[in-house]
Amino acid sequence: MLNAIGNFLGVILGFIVNIVGDYAWSIIIFTILVRLCLMPLMIKQIKSTKAMQDIQPKMQEIQEKYKNKPEKQQEELMKLYKDAKINPMAGCLPMFIQLPILMGLFALLRDPVAHGVFATEAAYHAANHGFLWIASVSQTHNLSLGILSGVSAYFMQKSMATTDESQAQMMKSMTLVMTAMSFWWGYTYEAGLALYWTMSNIFSIAQYYLVTSPLKAKMANSKEEVVKDEKSSGSSKSSKKQQPSSNKKLGNKK
Repeated sequence: MLNAIGNFLGVILGFIVNIVGDYAWSIIIFTILVRLCLMPLMIKQIKSTKAMQDIQPKMQEIQEKYKNKPEKQQEELMKLYKDAKINPMAGCLPMFIQLPILMGLFALLRDPVAHGVFATEAAYHAANHGFLWIASVSQTHNLSLGILSGVSAYFMQKSMATTDESQAQMMKSMTLVMTAMSFWWGYTYEAGLALYWTMSNIFSIAQYYLVTSPLKAKMANSKEEVVKDEKSSGSSKSSKKQQPSSNKKLGNKK
């Protein structure tokens, strides 16, 4: 299955190489196209994760209230998800769909000739002009690319950090693991793979802020409206309390 995915993606990358003529730039364009295709799934995942973070206080209240009644706790949580229009599995589904695609890409970029990007090794080397300070896209053990891959993965994980204390430690561990793994991939694997991974991380960071910024602004406006409503209702109650007292004073004067 992974070979089939790699071969399919190889046809697309090969088409880009034939137009651009440079393998490194073709990988960058290919990365952008892949991320654009996955964007609907990523947006769904980001929104689902953000929505789950927003209802965390209510979830904790339910878990604390029904900690000795697991069935009732589950029932109340499902009711909360339904009222908030959240599917708790929606955040995981895009990740599972992306895994075979990502593994297919790894196979493709490690052996582009076998997956149809280039007809021959000679064609591969002819298009492999390098990129910036990278002498060859097939180069391995590039320390600078390893650092770049690790740093981009670190900031990608940090951008998606949760404010929930119960998950903060887990996210911290995940950030360290992903940073270390990305550094290792970028250093040991071919430069083309590190280039794809770094560009993909940068795109993901930009995508995350583009999606969450309007959501945060909307939430801030909602909170302001709630505060205004509370203030107006509080002032109306105080005026009602003052009115009987003033009437009472008038009665005493009479």
